[in-house]
Amino acid sequence: MADGPDISLIVLSWNTLELTRACLRELENCAKDSPLSYETIVIDNHSEDGSADMIAQEFPRARLERNQENVGYARGVNQGLALATGRLLTLLGSDTEVRVGTLEYMAEYLMANPNIGVVAPRLVNPDGTSQRACMRFPDLKVALAYDTALEHTQFGDKILNYYKYEDWGHDQDAFVDQPPGTCLMLKREVYDSVGPMDRMLWLFFNDVDWCLRIRRAGWDIRYLHENTSVLHHIGQSTSRFPTFPYEWHKNRLHFYRKHYHAMGVFFVKIAMIYIAAREVVRMRKNLESTREFFTHAGQVVRALGGVLLM
Repeated sequence: MADGPDISLIVLSWNTLELTRACLRELENCAKDSPLSYETIVIDNHSEDGSADMIAQEFPRARLERNQENVGYARGVNQGLALATGRLLTLLGSDTEVRVGTLEYMAEYLMANPNIGVVAPRLVNPDGTSQRACMRFPDLKVALAYDTALEHTQFGDKILNYYKYEDWGHDQDAFVDQPPGTCLMLKREVYDSVGPMDRMLWLFFNDVDWCLRIRRAGWDIRYLHENTSVLHHIGQSTSRFPTFPYEWHKNRLHFYRKHYHAMGVFFVKIAMIYIAAREVVRMRKNLESTREFFTHAGQVVRALGGVLLM
């Protein structure tokens, strides 16, 4: 890869035409006067809104791969990583806009620190305020407390506040566990060491698993607040996914099975049963029609059963 570009950017696109256009336009602005060479790879996950055609027409310098089906986030990212030839690899959500100078600062910082394998920038809202996007790795206590009856107890608050880095304001550089995959830059040797994302984590927990594996391989992960800025339109891609809750629980279960084995599976399934029961009770209160209630409750129970049997 000695003759490859300095930075390979992997952008995953799925039905976010205008956001993808803005994302790629900003990348072109970043590349104009940059001392670093860029390579942009766009994996279109079978968009139905004309995204792929727009990319081909308006951004011919980007390498476009058109999938014939939506293969999910992890597999799409892995496609891009396999095609990338840069010494630095960057994952970038199609719902982001990178500000000029950010990638150069990330690259400089990463290459100047041998023990750091991954850096992530400051994500900002449209009004310029910082997003609290980093998380600690979820453990068994988080599995029991997240979105359950324990969540708003003193015990649950303590667990989840720690998990969500509530003790740190995202207002300074810091070593972190897991920044979001929305924008991550890593050294090629890190990728060569830990391998691609877990393809079984179809949409969620793939970046969590990847960062955990990177940390266990001995690399540090650094959040860079200073000199970085990436506009992030929160939830504009995943919120469009029709079976969001089902996929989230399925991927979460796989993550806990992989890293916490039988005890992790037990804790997650207990939490899932509680969440499903709570949803059924809520439906009973809000749906006047008995037939409608049984229809929706049946869907919840079937979805729950489908995940519990995994």
